[in-house]
Amino acid sequence: MRGSQYDKVCYFTEQREEHLPIRNLNSGEIGYSFGCTHEGNTVQVRLENGELDSWVKEECIEITESTH
Repeated sequence: MRGSQYDKVCYFTEQREEHLPIRNLNSGEIGYSFGCTHEGNTVQVRLENGELDSWVKEECIEITESTH
C-alpha cells in the first residue's frame, strides 16, 4: 500500500476506531486493522481466525469495493 493509503488506514483505525479489512499480498490472508506502528511502517491486524499479526505496508492493501 502506498503512503497515502497507509495514512488513511491508520487514521480510520486510530482516530475513528474503525477496523478496515486488509489483504496480505504475499499470503492472501485477510485481517482487520487495529493499530499502526509508524516507525516500522506496519499495520497490526486481527486475522479472520482471531490471531494477531503485523504486516509491513508494502505487503498489504486495503480491501475496497474495487479490490474484491
